Amino acid sequence: MERIQSNFSVTFDRKVERSARLCVEEVFFEEAPKLNPNVDKIKGVVCGVRVEEIEDPLMQKIRWMDKRIDELARGKAMEKILRQ
Repeated sequence: MERIQSNFSVTFDRKVERSARLCVEEVFFEEAPKLNPNVDKIKGVVCGVRVEEIEDPLMQKIRWMDKRIDELARGKAMEKILRQ
C-alpha cells in the first residue's frame, strides 16, 4: 500500500509542478512588453511539432521562444533569428 501511495504522490506532484510551470510561463508572456512583429514568420519543428501548427496560443509562444533559443545556440545570425 505504501508503494501505491508513493507512486500516486509522485504523479500528483509532477502534475502540480507542470501546472505551476505553465502558470509562470503564462505570466511571463502576459507581462512581456510585446512580441516581435515578425513572430508569425517562425517556422519549423521543435520537439517534433511544427511551430506554425500549434493551436494553443501559450504553447505556441513557448515553442517560438524554444525555436529562437535553438537557432541562437547553433550560431545563427541575430538578424535571421529576428526575421529581419
